[in-house]
Amino acid sequence: MASAPIGVFDSGVGGVSVLREIWRELPAERLIYVADSRHAPYGDRTPAFVTARATTIIEYFRERQVKAVVVACNTATGIAVDALRATFPSLPIVAIEPALKPAAARTKTGVVGVLATGGTLASEKFRRLVDAHGQRVRLITEAGNGLVEQVERGAFDTPETRELVERYVRPMVADGADTIVLGCTHYPFLESVIQSVAGPDIVVIDPAVAVARELGRRLEADAALAAHDAAGSVEFLTSGDAAQVRTVLAQLWPDVIDVGVLPDRFV
Repeated sequence: MASAPIGVFDSGVGGVSVLREIWRELPAERLIYVADSRHAPYGDRTPAFVTARATTIIEYFRERQVKAVVVACNTATGIAVDALRATFPSLPIVAIEPALKPAAARTKTGVVGVLATGGTLASEKFRRLVDAHGQRVRLITEAGNGLVEQVERGAFDTPETRELVERYVRPMVADGADTIVLGCTHYPFLESVIQSVAGPDIVVIDPAVAVARELGRRLEADAALAAHDAAGSVEFLTSGDAAQVRTVLAQLWPDVIDVGVLPDRFV
């Protein structure tokens, strides 16, 4: 059990922002990352489609005998995580969600911006999150249409990307937001652009570190942590164009040697 791998997935390369924090926190673990790039972005898909894709990817992970799964996608969390946990009750599933609780505690103006996909913002799970942690603040939500696609292209700081960021971030700041939550795992790869547009006094929150720590706690509680002296590893796969994913990953991850392709029945 302790030597088994951990599955991590997202609609594309965005979840690598979570993967890198897991790798820092748990360097002895064997990690399998699936970029479901053929079907990205999930934010434009129906709830039924997102749930079906997430279920299929976890079925692949089960075939690989993983000991835990990390849903490194806010849209998949918002839409599908309850169904996934019901479908795979014996499998620990750790999921990311917009960091509204720490944002509400951090803001001084009482105004918090949430930059996420339309799918995340429309989900029942996000509504419950707002009910739990967003009542003491005023939330400004923006669906960052087009930003996921820019990251998937590797266009992290192009004029088009900056124009999109300005379109979504400037109104938040103008309306009083002093804290911005990155509600999509693709967006941390645009953090330098987001911060420069928002200004140095605006706090930008990425919840990936909290996810990595929660995964560590879950594994420790289950006595499933890899041995400290184990040789950790990272394996990348995609449902899309492996060459394109490899090109983008080369900008995001050191020493990417290869990107595999999911077996046909999981594509």
